Amino acid sequence: GHTNIKKLAAICAQFMPKYVVLSDASHYLEFKALIDNPSIQILAGEQELNTICQLDEVDSVVAGIVGSAGMQPILATVQAGKELLLANKEALVVAGNLVMQAAHDNQATIIPLDSEHNAIFQCLPESYSVGETPENIDKIILTASGGPFWNNPLDSLQNITPKQACAHPNWDMGRKISVDSATLMNKGLEIIEAHCLFNLAADKIDVHVHPQSIIHSMVCYQDGSVLAQLGEADMRIPIAHGLGLPHRIHSGAKLIDLLTSHDLQFFPPDYVKFPCLQLAKDAIKTGGTAAAILNAANEVSVDAFLSERIGFLDIARINQEIMTKVTSQAATSVPQLLDLDKEIRSLTQQMVKKYA
Repeated sequence: GHTNIKKLAAICAQFMPKYVVLSDASHYLEFKALIDNPSIQILAGEQELNTICQLDEVDSVVAGIVGSAGMQPILATVQAGKELLLANKEALVVAGNLVMQAAHDNQATIIPLDSEHNAIFQCLPESYSVGETPENIDKIILTASGGPFWNNPLDSLQNITPKQACAHPNWDMGRKISVDSATLMNKGLEIIEAHCLFNLAADKIDVHVHPQSIIHSMVCYQDGSVLAQLGEADMRIPIAHGLGLPHRIHSGAKLIDLLTSHDLQFFPPDYVKFPCLQLAKDAIKTGGTAAAILNAANEVSVDAFLSERIGFLDIARINQEIMTKVTSQAATSVPQLLDLDKEIRSLTQQMVKKYA
């Protein structure tokens, strides 16, 4: 938990965990007073997230912390050789090489929980391990809903409001990720994530806009076969798949009825209307810290849009300017990446003022 201590205490009362971590140590005494069970060990401070991930009795870690705050616990998990069920994009976008190398060196298993990457994983052979380059495939295809503005003309997008951008047609998401979906930056980040997970070059990762969000991703094999994973737009499905491996467990999700589903449509992405998608591919080709630079710039520009300081199209413009202005370097450590993150955020804040 972080600061929502009342909800965390209610979860503890329901599930009686052996350990609970409060990453914000300033709430320790207040939280401790809410816990009646003395057998629950309370660990306080961000460093304790790393501690709990590396405990001997821990076999698997579900990484669901949003943003760069999830990087250190994820790295600690793979360094300890644990099974990592990954639901955090930023760790791979920002520190993909470090995470994947540590997983390889310590024989840690990674299972992707993001719906598109889990779909790809399900379409690969059972013998496949994340981090390897899949054999005998031509390419993979990530599907995208297209967001709420797929059919809008380009000249209408500058006047889009945050409320409009947060109204996603298929998925129920938070405000930041909803805006990323509207700009297609979310799909761009997923391309970077797929590049890291499946060890594929950018030109081996395609995006098809699929407004119905029924097919979540596809793997195209060299023999002409295309395997796809279909299902409702319900995150319980990929989560249940990851938790249940090697078995299939009940997720509570509705089984999709293909007889009543709409026709399945596919379109090529519009890189002119949604330039953030190309920025992500460019970051892969540049390598080093380029993806980390893009991620930090985007978080600041999206926040500026949500607070109505810049327009919708300014998000991509600012991201592009930062990518051009800052030179990518080799990624060597998490402290280096965290320092870079602060630097890029500060630089982007200054650039936002030019557009405000």
